[in-house]
This record gives sequence, structure tokens and C-alpha cells, in this order.
Amino acid sequence: MTSPTPRIRSTIATGAALIAAAIALGTTWWRRDLEQQKAILNETLPVHSAWWRAHAKQPGELLYVAIGDSAAQGIGASTPDKSYVGVLAEHVRLATGQTVRVVNLSVSGATVALAVRDQLPRFAKLEPDLVTVAIGANDIAEWNPITFEAGMRSVFARVPPHALVADLPCFHLPHNEVKVAVANEIIRRVAAEHDLTVVPLHATTKRAGFRSILTHVARDLFHPNDRGYRSWAEAFLPAVSAEVARRFSAVS
Repeated sequence: MTSPTPRIRSTIATGAALIAAAIALGTTWWRRDLEQQKAILNETLPVHSAWWRAHAKQPGELLYVAIGDSAAQGIGASTPDKSYVGVLAEHVRLATGQTVRVVNLSVSGATVALAVRDQLPRFAKLEPDLVTVAIGANDIAEWNPITFEAGMRSVFARVPPHALVADLPCFHLPHNEVKVAVANEIIRRVAAEHDLTVVPLHATTKRAGFRSILTHVARDLFHPNDRGYRSWAEAFLPAVSAEVARRFSAVS
């Protein structure tokens, strides 16, 4: 077999350089777009927070209180009420035929420790009929299992027995999933000590598969989108429905 001529080699080299340049340009564009999408969603943080504060003032026959982070705020959803908290509140309204006041104590960026510091003191002043807890995903970035367990113990000791607590969602990436597995073992173990119901958020989000990064995640590639939040709500719904059937009057 004869070797390529200098002209062919030059053409191949030029083609390879063009491909490399295109990849580099595409990567740069993608990173800039991702940062732009993150910035856009960051601008929604005060909007969502204000929306929930306003709705907390509306009266309701039942009181639903949510403890959590940006997922409970609905960051990434088209509107705040499309978050899993909003979906669950609507489900309770329809299932009971009663109005529902929602007090969303969640704070975007909250870790378990921050929830203990900022959300639990406000929670202590309320007498909720329904409680959901979904906190801990932000702890994975700077993972400390000792601090995480201490915080979870504080949270679980101060919520009522009917509170529904979610384990952490599936992160899909192996290096994060190792930490998530430890976190979820802690959640299940400490919840069992307090006889709390654990909602299988991890199993539900894992079933969606790796492709859910394209279908269930907002454009910042971190927060759920409307479809993703419906999946989160689906994880809660069996337990919420059981709680409603057990404790509240159903629609006749």
C-alpha cells in the first residue's frame, strides 16, 4: 500500500484542524449558552420566592407546608405552581374538595444545615395538615456525611409523624451517585427511627433514565423543567393520596 501523497496529507491535516476548530467553537458556544441559561434562571429566584410569599397569605381549609430548596421553589418550571409543590397542592384540592393554603418555606440553594437554621424556626410556628420535606441535594457538592446526618436528625425530629420526606433524586453521574447512595441510606435510617414515610424520589427519577437530562431538566442542566417536576410529584403522589384518604374527607 502506497503512502498518501503530500497533497492528501495536507488535505487530511486541514480537515482535522477544521473539525477540531468546530468542536472547540461548539464547546465554547455551549458553555456560554449554559452560563446564560443559569443566569436567566437565577433571575427567577426572587420572582418565585415572591410568588410563594404572596400565595402563603391566601386562606385555606387545609395547610400544606413544604421544606426544601430551589426544587420546592420550582426553579426551572415555566411558572411556580408547576413545581412539585404546586402539583401536589392541586392534587390535594381535587382529592379533598377543600381549599389549600400553601406555605412554602423552601429557600433556593438551601442545604440541610441552612434548612435547620432558616426554615425550622418558621415551621415551629405552624400547624400543618400536610408536610413535605425534600432537602439535601445541595449538600452533595461539598459532601460531609456527618454534617448531613446531624442536620437530617434535626429536621426529622421537628416535623410531625405524618410528614412525607423524600430521598435525594438520581443525579445519573456516577461520582455523584456514590454520595447520593450514602445520603439516601442516612435519610431512610433516620426516618425509620422517627417512623416517617420516605418518598422514593431517587427510584422515580432514576427510572426516567439518562435521557431525562434532555427531557426532564431545565436548560441550566440542573433544575427540573415542568416535565421533571411532574415526575417529582409522581414520586410523592402515592404517599400523599394515602395521607389524604386516611386523614381528610374525600370528595363525595
